Amino acid sequence: MVILDKNNKNNSENNKKPFIVFSRYSPYMAVDVEKLESAKGKDLPLQAVTSLCRCGGSSQKPYCDGTHSKIGFEGIPGEHRPPCKSKAYVGKTITIHDNRRICAHSAECINGLPKVFDLSKKPWIDPDGADANSIIAVIESCPSGALSYTINDEHHVDWGDEKSVIKVTKGGPLCCQGRIKIKDADGTVPQAESHYTLCRCGKSANKPFCDGAHLDEKFD
Repeated sequence: MVILDKNNKNNSENNKKPFIVFSRYSPYMAVDVEKLESAKGKDLPLQAVTSLCRCGGSSQKPYCDGTHSKIGFEGIPGEHRPPCKSKAYVGKTITIHDNRRICAHSAECINGLPKVFDLSKKPWIDPDGADANSIIAVIESCPSGALSYTINDEHHVDWGDEKSVIKVTKGGPLCCQGRIKIKDADGTVPQAESHYTLCRCGKSANKPFCDGAHLDEKFD
């Protein structure tokens, strides 16, 4: 006799691992993601599998409406993307790491702590410009994963809530949080598993990740 566990269904649901799957020619398919949030912080309709636009042409953003197939969208990286290399800025108490390739240019760093992050100076990062706790708070507000830090000989790359959330930014990328795995034919892995930004204007040279191209494109 087989005894059915009435909690099996609940356990199975709790063990679902969210992921985003796509090909070079398809939209983003968000699977088992817990929350889709608008730029105003409101919940948006979300199914177990939800198609999200990545070509920039959908009339139903952030959802896909099939425009990618009509315009022949091909989601491959550009020839002139910067190298994937993290530069370390060593301070007395904290080391700040910066990877320019995956920066989404959200300006959380320069707006949040201009004493440390100042593009008008060289080098543009001063790890001794503020106390370590203030620097950590600003780094952990970076949505792309371009910034990370080392303190007490431990490199910190991932942080935040485990809840899987995709946030649609106004005129910008999809901010993915909560260790949402990427599944594509190229074996793409984000620098930070807990947070990264995906291009949705279709113009990034670092697809699938955002590189700030939406700013030049005045993407809406």
